[in-house]
Amino acid sequence: MDLIESYREELQLIRKPWTRAWVGAVVSALILLPFYAPQHLTYIATIICIYAVGVQGQNILIGYTGQISFGQAGFLAIGAYTFGHLIRVGIPWPLALLGAGITAGLFGLIVGFPSLRLKGPYLAIATMGFGIAVYQIFANSELLSGGRMGLAIPKISPIFGISKITFNYYFNFAIALLFTLASYNIISSYMGRAFIAIRDNDIAAEVVGVNLTRYKLLSFAISSFYTGVQGGLYSLLIGHLEPNMFTFMETITLFVAVIIGGLASVEGSIMGAAFVILVPQLLSSYRELVPVIFGVTILIILIFEPMGLSGRWMKTRLYLRNWPFR
Repeated sequence: MDLIESYREELQLIRKPWTRAWVGAVVSALILLPFYAPQHLTYIATIICIYAVGVQGQNILIGYTGQISFGQAGFLAIGAYTFGHLIRVGIPWPLALLGAGITAGLFGLIVGFPSLRLKGPYLAIATMGFGIAVYQIFANSELLSGGRMGLAIPKISPIFGISKITFNYYFNFAIALLFTLASYNIISSYMGRAFIAIRDNDIAAEVVGVNLTRYKLLSFAISSFYTGVQGGLYSLLIGHLEPNMFTFMETITLFVAVIIGGLASVEGSIMGAAFVILVPQLLSSYRELVPVIFGVTILIILIFEPMGLSGRWMKTRLYLRNWPFR
């Protein structure tokens, strides 16, 4: 019975009363953000919520399963254009968003097959080829991408009389919160433990009964589903799609967010998403410095803090918990 109770406590999302207090305070502050923050900050927070969904998916694949993918821009484009075409023909936005995720997930399932035989840089190159191929297809197909004029996306009308920016924030914040809870549940389930076992040692995982084919493909499908939903949310926010929005740099942005935020960390994914969105905003007058900042930060993280921003936050919490006795 004691083992069962301890296992149930381990599966709890928030175990400590103090943790519940500060998490509740953070969530409350985010809910009230549009009431005390300028509109441009609310808009930036909306973009962070959208990117947090995609970065969590990328972290499930890279951080938890150990499978490197450089094709996320392709899944992002597939999700965005699928959502755009579905909503333009009158499909309700919840179904269109679900369709965007499922379509990207199916392509992720197909792209995941090379992961059964390829590892490391070879798998990264294979997935990068997929991302580039998807970009070329959309760039050269007017039927899919809308041609030179791009693809216009109908927006959702605000409700309850609130402003469009506030509505977009609450809409994307709710979806990001839903996906965050889903990520925690996936990681704490048998599926998540299988992902971690594959990452640590796939041969040992197979010996103890983990089906490598099933869970490698599943991790690709889940990651791509998250990215497809991100694409749908982003297209809904922007209201316009062009192939140039989904170049290889989008893949790099998601990858940088995972590394800087922290591998195998859901909260690190959110921190990483905030980093890659806030840095370009703070350096808006010096855009050429953004790649330099990203590169230098990755080097600093890899050398001094391999667990990323989430690792530093964890150490800070432990220090404050033991203060002043340490």
